[in-house]
Amino acid sequence: QVQLVESGGGSVQAGGSLRLSCVVSGDASSRYSVAWFRQGPGKDREGVAAINNYGVTKYVDSVKGRFTISRDNAKNTLYLQMNSLKPEDTAIYYCAADLRRWLLLQPGVAYNYWGQGTQVTVSS
Repeated sequence: QVQLVESGGGSVQAGGSLRLSCVVSGDASSRYSVAWFRQGPGKDREGVAAINNYGVTKYVDSVKGRFTISRDNAKNTLYLQMNSLKPEDTAIYYCAADLRRWLLLQPGVAYNYWGQGTQVTVSS
């Protein structure tokens, strides 16, 4: 009964900021490895940022220095702080979780649980 619910999406102008949140519910929620994915129009889905249960983080090169992933285990909540947003960041953003504590966007290893997505639109 693992559930993930994203929030915080919206429309902003280039250079603006948004913070996405994802509440993870279910047994042992704080033990999940979690990640943010996105899929923009005409683009493939990509992993944006991840943090595993050991606290190790990983970012796609295009967002390094602009996005920060963090988690609050007491609240079972994952965050993605997005600064200096660009039009190319426009996408549906999904949070994902997995009970494998070491998971960190390793190629070919899929996350088991997914949220419904939240739309982020960045205008120029």
